[in-house]
Amino acid sequence: MTDSVLVTGAGGPAGVSVVNALLRAGIRTVAVDCDASAAGLTLGSASAVVPPARDPKFVDALCEIAVSQGADAIVSTVAEELLELGTRAEDLAGEGIAVWVPSRAAVDQCCDKAVFAAVLTEAGIATPATGFVASDVSGPWIVKPRFGRGSRDVYPCDSLDEVVWALRRVQEPIVQTRLSGREFTVDALVDRQGLFAGGVPRWRLETRGGISTKGETFADDRVLMGVAAVLDAVGLRGVACVQGFVTDEDEVVFVECNPRFSGGLPLSLAAGADLVGEYLRGVRGLPIRSSRLGYRPGVRMSRLFCEVFQG
Repeated sequence: MTDSVLVTGAGGPAGVSVVNALLRAGIRTVAVDCDASAAGLTLGSASAVVPPARDPKFVDALCEIAVSQGADAIVSTVAEELLELGTRAEDLAGEGIAVWVPSRAAVDQCCDKAVFAAVLTEAGIATPATGFVASDVSGPWIVKPRFGRGSRDVYPCDSLDEVVWALRRVQEPIVQTRLSGREFTVDALVDRQGLFAGGVPRWRLETRGGISTKGETFADDRVLMGVAAVLDAVGLRGVACVQGFVTDEDEVVFVECNPRFSGGLPLSLAAGADLVGEYLRGVRGLPIRSSRLGYRPGVRMSRLFCEVFQG
């Protein structure tokens, strides 16, 4: 059994996108998730249910499945799994299983939104003013969890009373000055030496639950140069999705960085960038080819639901 890859998070949009991309490339793909009813489990060449990342048996379960299925690489699409995989990378390598995860410092600086804002400010990269109470920043405001993903518990606020209301409803909240303009995401790769290999900027024309449902790729050298600076500032290697705005004043401002594939990845792939294939090369210790990460601006996506029936 050769050229087989295990993909985690098969119940999420990023996991489904990665599984499909690998299957299209003719790679045998083992889809796993901690939810036995995850729809993405039906897509893989094989599938399995694993404990959640916080379970001490999580990595051992992945290792056992990978060995039994002949997978020589693990692609994680869940940020919470990265630190667990990183601490056991040598054990996995001993079983012939390759992983490529960022450093603990990089993951922490991406996942902690307050720290991320501080790192970018220190590096001189434009990011919204960030604090812990309304008086720390100027309005209008947005209140969000310091740790979290998607758009869960994110509240736009136009008055101090609304900020106070939102702060009571968000666990470990931060307050930022709310931006106006066009929101974008960039799917990007950084090689093992820390060089920015390439990225695909796309407008977030419509989102639902934090996932892009309508988008369009675009070209802007300022955005790509800014993304390279963001990823260098946090020390991230591997895959990333970086979010920001081109404001009404035509300033490029960055708000978040996730050390994983994005839910809107299908648009970047459809535009021609082989992000999954080149990341897999990086996992296996091969050079990332920037020439394979070119893309076409102006490619639009409209995402629909797809039903899976069983029984």
